[in-house]
Amino acid sequence: MMERALSIRNLKVSYKDREVLKGIDLDIYKNKITAIIGPSGCGKSTLLRCMNRMIDIVEGAKVSGEVFFGGENIYAPGVDPVKIRFKIGMVFQKPNPFPKSIFENVAFGLKINGYTGDIPQMVEKSLRWAGLWEEVKDRLKDDAYVLSGGQQQRLCIARALALEPEVLLLDEPCSALDPVSTLRIEELLLNLKERLTIVIVTHNIQQAARIADYTAFLLDGNLVEFGETSSMFTVPKDKRTEDFITGRFG
Repeated sequence: MMERALSIRNLKVSYKDREVLKGIDLDIYKNKITAIIGPSGCGKSTLLRCMNRMIDIVEGAKVSGEVFFGGENIYAPGVDPVKIRFKIGMVFQKPNPFPKSIFENVAFGLKINGYTGDIPQMVEKSLRWAGLWEEVKDRLKDDAYVLSGGQQQRLCIARALALEPEVLLLDEPCSALDPVSTLRIEELLLNLKERLTIVIVTHNIQQAARIADYTAFLLDGNLVEFGETSSMFTVPKDKRTEDFITGRFG
């Protein structure tokens, strides 16, 4: 039986009177890529934000249910969400480098977390993990904004990797990128899954088919289907999954 990185049980989220997630049960397996797909407004990003308690900073969001990580419910009283976010990193849809140098972008989390090791070494290691070192090694003091969109996104991934998380969450990380940059990110994620567990929200069905080991299909706040991507995309169990994957709606 495969080891689980995260186990989600009866997860419900509402904003004011609107229920966005309606009792999700889902296992995320270690060292695999899991894609979350579904039409706009189905609750994909909300589900992702619940996995490291980024949902806590969304005004008006109410969460019930359990998310187990390392044998502990991260929503239990007394659990520090900041510590959870060090272990479960996140990369957002739009590249969001800090207005600092390339080096300082990667070193930032290490410094505020009181890292006592060799920071330049860890910066280099993280940039190598993100497949960016060879492109930026001679201009680490340059402003991060001089990088292309795809490079900025890989820098944001390096920034998350510097804290050596066990899980990396990505919310449509390629939606603002060109096809070449998208391919680089996909290759990067396929290499990274040897090191950590990856969960990616994507509106791109082909992307899920290319890189995900497992796929979860959400519709109207419900988990319609979850399984191995290869079988789900060829013989889906639910007619709604088939209709979405083949473009009949969405």
